[in-house]
Formats: sequence, C-alpha cells, structure tokens
Amino acid sequence: MAEINKLSVGQVLDKLRRDDGPKNAKTSQLERKIRTTEEEIQRLRAASLRLKRGHRGGTTGRD
Repeated sequence: MAEINKLSVGQVLDKLRRDDGPKNAKTSQLERKIRTTEEEIQRLRAASLRLKRGHRGGTTGRD
C-alpha cells in the first residue's frame, strides 16, 4: 500500500497560502491594470467631449 503522509493543520494552511500567493499577486496586478485603463478611458472621453464642444463653437464663423 501507499504510504500516507499526515500533515499538521499549520503545514496544510502554509501550503494553501503558498499556493494562493501568486494568484493573489496576479489578480491585484490585473486589477491595477484595469483601474489604470478605466482612468485612461475616462480621460479620453473627457478630451473627446471637449474637442466636440470646441468644434461646434468654431463652425459658426462668428468671432
């Protein structure tokens, strides 16, 4: 029969935490990228609106 290795609760918790470590780091890194991308989208939308408003104001020909 195969030998059964028993681990203490602390050892099991350490193994589980170790396995979750890279996933959590990767998740937080992806969340930061998402947040940065969302901020960039908001900035570009605001710039687009400013350009559209400026363009409309300039087409009347009145100065």
